[in-house]
Amino acid sequence: MVDIGRVGVWTFALDRQPASRAWELAAELEELGYGAIWLPEAVGRDPFVHAVLLLSATHRVTVGTGIASIYGRSAMAMNSAWQSLSEAFPGRFVMGLGVSHAPMVEGLLHETYRAPLTAMREFLDALDNAMFAGAAPPEPPRRVLAALGPKMLALAKERAGGAHPYNVTPEHTAQAREILGPGPLLAPEQAVVLETDPAEARRLARLHLQIYLGLPNYTNNLRRLGFDDDDLTPPGSDRLADAIVAWGDADTIATRVRAHHDAGADHVAVQVVMPELGELPLEQWRELAPALRG
Repeated sequence: MVDIGRVGVWTFALDRQPASRAWELAAELEELGYGAIWLPEAVGRDPFVHAVLLLSATHRVTVGTGIASIYGRSAMAMNSAWQSLSEAFPGRFVMGLGVSHAPMVEGLLHETYRAPLTAMREFLDALDNAMFAGAAPPEPPRRVLAALGPKMLALAKERAGGAHPYNVTPEHTAQAREILGPGPLLAPEQAVVLETDPAEARRLARLHLQIYLGLPNYTNNLRRLGFDDDDLTPPGSDRLADAIVAWGDADTIATRVRAHHDAGADHVAVQVVMPELGELPLEQWRELAPALRG
């Protein structure tokens, strides 16, 4: 059984580090008490290869893909990577799957973006029927879906081990838990800014939100949560920035993380927002760790 702890980190930053440095950082994150490291898939390292690197350098921490795009590889290739990692590192790997976004799928991968729910359901069918003749994992491998809306969350309950929502609030976490029920893993991402000056904190929050305000999968979900055009028109309102990006000192950020736990999250993946994408937030990880463990 995968045990990812109560809090982990979600980060692009390790992609930008040489492999030897990424090993050192993963080992430090483990020692700081973070239960999981979540790796995105965009234009950096292949997340499955990256997971092997980090799992090999650590002893206890879980690594998850947050998320691996179903358009990025065939179901057979995805299944092979999933099974192989789960066999090599029993109980320490979670495969997060998602439908990504049309600009990424069509603009970078040159694939046709399809209706998200249909595409995911069909991919899961293919994944479940994919051939794999390698050594089998000693326990069932774990997968979660990057689910936001009610239908994708219901699919996560039906066909996966839970959900890994991104760009959400504790209110969404409560809704997700209601749909998932008590069993499946619920591991939302929470963006944070370690900054107590409101103007600077919101400036960084808006930088973080900039790309997401142009992606319908996120804006549609934010509308379901009660945000409107005044909030979602770039660069985004203060209300939106404060709701999606927790800012303040370590204790204030820990309070937001606890709000997700109180709403039903099993685990919260904390993403430290930095002025530059991919900038290493090592000092912030160190500062946050004691408060998040408390």
